[in-house]
Amino acid sequence: MSKRILVMLLVLAFGITSAYAGGTLRLLTWKGYAPKELVDKFEKETGIKVEVTYSNNEEMIAKLRATRGAGFDLAQPSQDRISSVQKKYKIYRPMDYSKIKTDQIIPSMLSAVKKNTLVNGKSYAVPFCWGTSGLIINKKYAPDAKDYTALLDPKYKGRISYRLKRPTLIALAFALGHNPFELYSKPKEYKALMEKIGQKLIEAKDLVKNYWSNGDALLQLLRSEEVYVAMGWDGGGWKLHKENPNIDFVAPKSGALGWIDTFAIPAKSKNLDAAYKWINFMLRPENAAYFTNKEGYFTASKDAEKYLKPEVKDNLKRSFTKVDIDNIKWYPPVPANIESIEAKILDKVKSAR
Repeated sequence: MSKRILVMLLVLAFGITSAYAGGTLRLLTWKGYAPKELVDKFEKETGIKVEVTYSNNEEMIAKLRATRGAGFDLAQPSQDRISSVQKKYKIYRPMDYSKIKTDQIIPSMLSAVKKNTLVNGKSYAVPFCWGTSGLIINKKYAPDAKDYTALLDPKYKGRISYRLKRPTLIALAFALGHNPFELYSKPKEYKALMEKIGQKLIEAKDLVKNYWSNGDALLQLLRSEEVYVAMGWDGGGWKLHKENPNIDFVAPKSGALGWIDTFAIPAKSKNLDAAYKWINFMLRPENAAYFTNKEGYFTASKDAEKYLKPEVKDNLKRSFTKVDIDNIKWYPPVPANIESIEAKILDKVKSAR
């Protein structure tokens, strides 16, 4: 073999090795949070292969509990579902903020997430995106639906849909004049309040078209005008508004419920370098804006706005006044015993006839 051919083979081998030198990033995330276009771009830039597993908060906790924080390099839980889980199960590792390009992140949102994920003096997450749940209304048929109490209104019998999940209990508590978050530290009082809300749902059960569990299925019910009043996420309402101007997301009078989804690193992550690179990549303004333009969820990236489509900016202005934004009820960290209280009440609602 000539020396020239040998050199060429070595260069080729080195190139192949370098392309995959970053290994694999195993990402546990929500559907839509890792658009294929951005995955392809990241893999091309870094040589790191991305394996995506779709999940939700409950499943993320269950998967990471079962493995004691192994099996994934990066997860995306909501910020209110981290501190209590970490205290009990220790499934995450503290975030090394020196490896994060924090100048790309909205400062107030980063501070809030650091505070809300603080355990024993260390914080465990970085904000990725935020949004709200409230009402999705067909204003042609339900122009007076302004608050969550519309979900209990006989006027819309058979045209109502919501999830049998904790946000519905919390939303109705606020609409009926209570602040459930203030009772997180008082389990007995919280249980009494939730039982009261659960009874309201049981009494109004015959008004409900169905309890949705899949966001796409809910959108289809609204699209086909089988449902006029629903509790859902802002992005879904805005997607439908583009198709039918009569349908839109409405910030409830008692306050939309606000969430922040994050990046958190599982305790036994095997590729920390890839995890931090993905975080910084997804919060880069042009990439973050691509995600928001595509999925409709607002990004925590500070300078992404200049890359957003005009229609995306219009969604926020159309659904939220300044008063509505100031009235958003941001989820605080969830104490461990709270969800078991809610689960029993939701089971009771589900089984009631």
